[in-house]
Amino acid sequence: MAYTVHFAASILACWLTAQVLAVSRWTWQAPRVAIVCWQAIGLALGLSAMGLPMALGLAAYDQPTGSALLALATDLAHGSLPAGAGVVHLSLVGVGFGIGAVLLTTTARSIYGTIRAQRRHRELLSLVARRDPTVPGALVLDHPSAAAYCLPGVKPRVVVSAGTLNLLDRAELAAVLTHERAHAEERHDLVLLPFTALCRALPWFGWVREAHERVALLVEMRADDKARELHAEAPLAGALRRFAAAGHRITPAGALGLGDRDLDVRVQRLLLPDRPPRLLGATALAVAATLVALPISLFLN
Repeated sequence: MAYTVHFAASILACWLTAQVLAVSRWTWQAPRVAIVCWQAIGLALGLSAMGLPMALGLAAYDQPTGSALLALATDLAHGSLPAGAGVVHLSLVGVGFGIGAVLLTTTARSIYGTIRAQRRHRELLSLVARRDPTVPGALVLDHPSAAAYCLPGVKPRVVVSAGTLNLLDRAELAAVLTHERAHAEERHDLVLLPFTALCRALPWFGWVREAHERVALLVEMRADDKARELHAEAPLAGALRRFAAAGHRITPAGALGLGDRDLDVRVQRLLLPDRPPRLLGATALAVAATLVALPISLFLN
């Protein structure tokens, strides 16, 4: 029963840590550290959601989950079960494996759906987009709305609209292009993918959806930081303001767009570039590592 309590405590710790992280403003100034923390929470939650029903079903073995699963497999091979283990307990173990299967399936479906959407849009771009010497390395769509996005993948594409070219000056456009290239270089689409899968696999956890939103914002802030390193704050902040004022913005499925999320917050952050204490970031990473270590240790022992 102690191992059941451990998994339950891990789920509670994930929830509490997520609540603290969601309201912490230091994450805005250290988005890369915060993203790692959110990823650790997601991994710990997925493992603990699997482990909790398994631990309940394996209580008769009084061993860590990994060892208990091996013992159960041995007993099933010999056609016997320990006293106190019955159909209900086997069903609970099956529920744990079912949650794992759902997580793997939803992840695979998310990957497949994203790749298919990206492939369709890449084919569309080959028909309607054009090269422009004023925006090297990017494709231009002849569309009046504001659009600047990265279509990630093995061969990523950075796309801007004609409306964006008319909206931004040269310095602002350069900052925007660097922002979008950062999405491609750091594969932010893969950062978001596990949270998309968790939202589909664990829909009863409302805070999982909130975590997805938080990570999506942090991904944009991380790309903002990469643009700020090369172009300073003013050009990117100006571009974000213009996108906010432009109203209608377009970003296709499977892409990461400049103007997708919380433009006002991102502008405010750029103009007040405080750096959090390193000790705070190190503490957050230590807590995240502990969250992941607990369920993993129970499965490995």
